[in-house]
Amino acid sequence: MRILSIGNSFSQDAQRYLHRLALKEGVQMKCVNLYIGGCPLRTHYLNMLDDCAAYAFEFNSEGTGLKVSIRQALVSDNWDYITLQQASYDSVTPSSYTPYIEELAAYVRKYCPKAKLLIHQTWAYEDASTKLAKLERFATDTEMFAAAEDAYNKAAALISADGIIPAGKAMITAAHAGIEKIHRDGLHASLGAGRYLLALCWFKYLTGRDITENTFDEFDVPVTEEERKIVIAAVNSAFGG
Repeated sequence: MRILSIGNSFSQDAQRYLHRLALKEGVQMKCVNLYIGGCPLRTHYLNMLDDCAAYAFEFNSEGTGLKVSIRQALVSDNWDYITLQQASYDSVTPSSYTPYIEELAAYVRKYCPKAKLLIHQTWAYEDASTKLAKLERFATDTEMFAAAEDAYNKAAALISADGIIPAGKAMITAAHAGIEKIHRDGLHASLGAGRYLLALCWFKYLTGRDITENTFDEFDVPVTEEERKIVIAAVNSAFGG
């Protein structure tokens, strides 16, 4: 299975453990992230127009030192899944998605007509954090996630996406379930439990496999057994389980 993300640090968080977690479950995944920190859809679109080799090419969560354009990445393999996402600060504003996501979707389908095009639903900032306060529009993480979820649903409909990976739903569910730290700096996923949750969410979506008894443990920061239980329950809940 081959997955390409046209993203930023949030897709970097999502892919950190994905390849190794899948491998431990007996699933071969090639995971590539096109990385520019904080990159919004508008910048992806402008880079697409210029065929700009502005992206760090991250292979199975590791840096390669390569810089590529979106087109170069698209034609480099026969991708099964390609993900798009908005920058977190713009994710709550439907007007920030268009016309950029439509143009990017058309471009992806031109070069990779057989790939499934997915939306990576990003997540709300940590409740009561300075990052959330700076957005000014939201009093709580619940309000921010509701706005982002609505915007992503509208964007998915605009491009007839093949699906939405419900990472944002899983993150806020874990945050409200009493986990001590699911963010690391108010916005990014924590290096242990947060990134583990994202990997499980993507793995479950991409493979349809049960994650209830998952035992992956190759973390950059330790994950307690209590955190594991909360994370697994949050991901299953995001899928209606």
